[in-house]
Amino acid sequence: MAALLFLFDFDKTLYAYDFRRRLPKLAELTGISQYALAKRWWEEGFEAAAEAGEYPSTEEYLAAFNEVTGGRLTADGWREARRAAMTPIPESIAALRRAAELGTVSLLSNNPIIFRDSLPELAPEVAGLLGENDLVSAVLGARKPEARIYTRALSRYGIAPEDTMFVDDSGANVRGAAEVGITGFQLFEVDGGYNTGALVEAIEAFAVERGVG
Repeated sequence: MAALLFLFDFDKTLYAYDFRRRLPKLAELTGISQYALAKRWWEEGFEAAAEAGEYPSTEEYLAAFNEVTGGRLTADGWREARRAAMTPIPESIAALRRAAELGTVSLLSNNPIIFRDSLPELAPEVAGLLGENDLVSAVLGARKPEARIYTRALSRYGIAPEDTMFVDDSGANVRGAAEVGITGFQLFEVDGGYNTGALVEAIEAFAVERGVG
């Protein structure tokens, strides 16, 4: 019987995410315009660099953010703005819970280190299911869909790609996982919700195929 690993993205997979709600809150908290924040931090590539591990601590992330944008954002403020953009997808969280009954579950998300440090406050129900398995790209030094983020995640758990399933809303990220031999499932919106019924069926089928459950 194989030991199974289930990797889950976070944004638009476990939680709906709307950057258009986050940016106004950041502008309110920092006193910097939405346009300036988006241009200075996101368009200039600093967030992508943070997701790739450029700033290895929450303190370094915030220091860089404030230096680049001219703001005075705190960790509490960052979490307040992040939370404003997030809405749980209960059926996806239920699928995560079912996967946890069948094997090891882990996050695999393109996010900076401050997100990982803040996860218990942002999404306590998800954090409770994951425990310490809170992998973000900043920890692994690569971003999806690069092959090395998947291989580095697998090496953390010592589980073969054929015994691993990955769930993400991005087709490119799912294809990236498939290229290293991981079974992928793409979550997407359908009929005012998400294809979470198919997700649970895919999790169950994957476990049966691998002799688990």
